[in-house]
Amino acid sequence: MDARPVVTVQHGESVPALLESISADAELRMVPSARLAGAITGTDVLFLYDFSSPALESVWPAVDALRWVQVAAIGVDAVLFDGLIDSDVVVTNSRGIFEEPIAEYVLGQILAFAKDFRRSGEAQRDRRWQHFDTERVAGASVTIVGPGPVGRAIARLLRAVGMSVRGVGRSARADPDFGAITTDVPAAVADADYVVLAAPLTPQTRGMVDAGALAAMRPTARLINVGRGELIDTEALVSALHAGALAGAALDVVDPEPLPPNHPLWSAPGVRLTPHHSGDITGWRNALQQQFIANFRRYVSGQPLHNVIDKRRGYAPSTTTPNGTG
Repeated sequence: MDARPVVTVQHGESVPALLESISADAELRMVPSARLAGAITGTDVLFLYDFSSPALESVWPAVDALRWVQVAAIGVDAVLFDGLIDSDVVVTNSRGIFEEPIAEYVLGQILAFAKDFRRSGEAQRDRRWQHFDTERVAGASVTIVGPGPVGRAIARLLRAVGMSVRGVGRSARADPDFGAITTDVPAAVADADYVVLAAPLTPQTRGMVDAGALAAMRPTARLINVGRGELIDTEALVSALHAGALAGAALDVVDPEPLPPNHPLWSAPGVRLTPHHSGDITGWRNALQQQFIANFRRYVSGQPLHNVIDKRRGYAPSTTTPNGTG
């Protein structure tokens, strides 16, 4: 490249501190999301460190040089809009950082359900020596909705502990990690002990776990969501839990998010809530910055970028060059 590209880093309360290493090769602009309008003109590269902010859409009319956006998350639904989708701007995500930790979270929730650690904790708190039987994990059946990178990492880990895994995706096929992938959600969840949601949020997946899908599940089944809260009809889930149609739900993502203090999910029977942190292991912020730096080095040297997403589908199919033609 003949001139140094302008790299704008859009951040929230957490400000990335490791990006000075690219300042020799770029004009670096560090701006909070609320001030993106004052920095977007002339920006060639945008690093959306504040990955859930919709600020880019609000300043889109001022975009004049943008070629590449990297989102500091796996899911990009929060930052996609028609103008960006229809443009030649390349969008990359942060695949490769969060998948294994999320898989560990899912296994942890399955173990917590099967061994009922909450019951043991309550007994310890009350100083009661209370024996009870627990469930086996090996041999239990799991349906994973969303056979992308996160779903695949979950499938591999759960199969390693002896669980029987199948997937639900856009097309039916045999698969080495899932055994089989089907397209029929109600049929795939009907005999599952655990149903794990790891799909991206798209118009097709929004509300896919509705009253009908929940009714198809066994009353002894548990639902685990590490995708997006909007994959589930929340009102239908609350009703199913209160009716005993479902044994439990572990939700790292919810709709709405954050969950208001008076929301019925807080007290619904069998619910385990965590604050959207299933992939946030120690050092994840540094890893996001290092990943962007590595991709920026590829950008300035004209190499294909890593983790390019299909903007119309919301997942990463391949690599491409920064002109968006790959």
